[in-house]
Amino acid sequence: MDKVNIAEKFTHFSDQWSPRIIGTLNDYHIKIVKVEGEFVWHKHDETDELFFIVKGQLLMKFRDRDVLLNEGEMIIVPKGVEHMPVAQEECYMMLIEPKETVNTGDVENDRTVDAQWI
Repeated sequence: MDKVNIAEKFTHFSDQWSPRIIGTLNDYHIKIVKVEGEFVWHKHDETDELFFIVKGQLLMKFRDRDVLLNEGEMIIVPKGVEHMPVAQEECYMMLIEPKETVNTGDVENDRTVDAQWI
């Protein structure tokens, strides 16, 4: 059992929209990711997703509304709900989701990646 310094983990990579795994909890991955710009509209039919803002600001777009998230805030997107994360400036996030979760959910495109351990 080793402690994890989340801020230090963010210094190990610079690419965006490419989650890094920093731990596991039962059948869940704890991931961190740097984002900027718009992602893609997508949904996860089988799982909820937790987004925690570590640094910066994120606009979570839904088809019927937008939710602005600041540092220290989080949102849980229920399974089956279409959403699109948007960051005007670089934003650092922590994600908690089942190990088999694909970052782009039901969409496969050039942003679809397998999370790597860091």
